Amino acid sequence: MHKFILIAGPCLAESSEMLEQTAESILESTKDYDIDFIFKASYRKANRTSGDSFEGVGDIKALEWISNIGKKYNLRTITDVHSIQDCQMAAHYVDALQIPAFLCRQTDLLVSAGQTGKTINIKKGQFLAAKDMQKAAQKVASTGNNSIMLTERGTFFGYHDLVVDFRSLPIMSGFSYPVIYDATHSVQQPSQGEQSGGLRQFILPLAKAAIAVGVNGIFCETHPNPDKAKSDSATQIKLDEFPTFIKTLLDLNQAIK
Repeated sequence: MHKFILIAGPCLAESSEMLEQTAESILESTKDYDIDFIFKASYRKANRTSGDSFEGVGDIKALEWISNIGKKYNLRTITDVHSIQDCQMAAHYVDALQIPAFLCRQTDLLVSAGQTGKTINIKKGQFLAAKDMQKAAQKVASTGNNSIMLTERGTFFGYHDLVVDFRSLPIMSGFSYPVIYDATHSVQQPSQGEQSGGLRQFILPLAKAAIAVGVNGIFCETHPNPDKAKSDSATQIKLDEFPTFIKTLLDLNQAIK
């Protein structure tokens, strides 16, 4: 049986100190569980509601910070990529690459990511049927790289809301790749004025539902002070609340398994 996968960290690499604080807290929270923890942080946010939104501190600087976290704490790391050039650049610093939901149909991006030989996490587009994720996975697998994960992150409902169709989890499980549930982006309310909003109070109950349906892992973003986060402030879990959050999910997963 494969270990339960936890992909967690802040949305954006804002400072090296914040990354260290977050990594240490997650490690302390999960030390009693035999899981596969992958530390996540975006080095740049290319998809922002407003053109004036903060995108990052600089690609190489942020990637070096993320790489240092992996080395210091002996962790695997993952970050988003947005272009063919990004794949080659980021692959020098991290262990896994993540395909953002809006880009999950981009053939050249998926193939380029696969060619790096890194683990590839493909987020399901908010506009995509679950069964179509098999085609996205096949594009990566065409490179000979079968180290693939598929992540559910909600489907557009109306214009500014997402809903999770839990049928997608067993559907994607049928493709023989690990299926991850994105607990924090699934409660987003996109493009609320100058930024995306969200309903943080539903993160835990929906994540518990995903565990009950049967997923291979959970993706979630956490930040020491979400209200001051420079990205996804409405949906990141407060770092001091993370221990209770993840203990609830991991205990539930153990009970079900």
